[in-house]
Amino acid sequence: MTNKIYFLLSIAVGIIFFLSCERKIQKDFLTKLEPILEEYDASSSTLPGQQKLRSVCRDKMNYIPDPNHLEFTPLKIIRVNIHIMRNSKGGSNFPNEEQGRIFVKKVLESTNQKLEQNAKMFLPLNNDTPKLPQCYKFELSPRPNDPNDDGIYFHDDDELFYMTNYGKNTNIYKQGVYKKYGIQKDTVMNIFMMGVHQDSIESKTYKMVSNGIAFGKWTKVASWYYFMNNKNFTKASDIDFIDHWTSQRLWNHEIGHCLGLRHSWVGNDGCDDTPSHQNCWNYTKNGSKCDSIVSNNIMDYTAHAGAWSPCQIATVHYNLSNKKYRIRPLLKKTWCKYDESKTININKGEDIVWKGAKDLEGNIIVKDGASLTIHCRVSIPPNGKIIVEPKGKLVLNGATLENDCGETWKGIEVWSTDKRKGEVVMVNDAKITEAENPIDTAME
Repeated sequence: MTNKIYFLLSIAVGIIFFLSCERKIQKDFLTKLEPILEEYDASSSTLPGQQKLRSVCRDKMNYIPDPNHLEFTPLKIIRVNIHIMRNSKGGSNFPNEEQGRIFVKKVLESTNQKLEQNAKMFLPLNNDTPKLPQCYKFELSPRPNDPNDDGIYFHDDDELFYMTNYGKNTNIYKQGVYKKYGIQKDTVMNIFMMGVHQDSIESKTYKMVSNGIAFGKWTKVASWYYFMNNKNFTKASDIDFIDHWTSQRLWNHEIGHCLGLRHSWVGNDGCDDTPSHQNCWNYTKNGSKCDSIVSNNIMDYTAHAGAWSPCQIATVHYNLSNKKYRIRPLLKKTWCKYDESKTININKGEDIVWKGAKDLEGNIIVKDGASLTIHCRVSIPPNGKIIVEPKGKLVLNGATLENDCGETWKGIEVWSTDKRKGEVVMVNDAKITEAENPIDTAME
């Protein structure tokens, strides 16, 4: 989906307390989240058999990270590279490559920081929408086996360096720059930092804006260089980085489209927790609705963009977990490297139900007196395994246990003693694939 966005320069926003995928969220947020999940559970509870199971796995609300068990949603890493487009003389866009590299890395840092922070939603007014962790981030990904590649590239091309929205040089929808300069297209999201055509710079009527457009697996962003506060650089350390906050808003917005999010102010973006509104850029003092009603959602055109709703986060993770989704091949396959420290423990007294697909990085241990029910696809890393301790219970209800790396995993160990035994139940065409020993019974 292609979308135009016009961002103006605003002052930097302050850093707020952030939540990461390694932290526990505050209990009051969990309390607010439970009614949302209960509503969606009820909506699918009347569906019969396999239809109900398919609906469960395709219900994006089942992909909201569990605030009490963030380990159930391992951090997803989206691989990116950055192309700085300049004219044939190396001008119009960071002529000093050292400065350009510093700026790109600062924008990336700010972008990931905003994902960690995830501000509380401004709208609706006086809302109690939970502020949840994102559990995804971006990472520069140079070409492998090239020690001189840092994932940041400079291209000097008079025909393709600029992006113009209107007028005789309009080319915002053209994809030639990606076709010619895209690198690792199958595994990395290419982001092109475009320059401004000289005719536009010299025109008295041309309105300079920072804008972008998303093309599904890649994106173009423009005019960042011209919105730097200090353009009289003498060395890289002179860069005034205030504008990196404006740049990260555009980055997160445009890639939000690539991740399946739509503009939220229109009221039909598929998320009930993103209310429609007037799409005010900022607060005013002229008696208009913008005096008090301003959004801060990342998918709005607003100076305060930095909030993702639970439904938006669920949408992203639903798509990233979908093996057929366009962005899936661009993820760093963290689930293909076994990490015992990422083992998930289902503890005594817990009755856990997984209704969404997962890509895990360690083992699963269902402890004595605990229960885990899996409905959907779960990828276990190479050499990973599931242990069901005595009096533990694993229910595979329509689930598929697999290894999504083209390798094998150990399988399920069902532990027992003379008087106690773990239990594995498989119903509704549950499958165990790529396992060396699908179900192994063993003494404790």
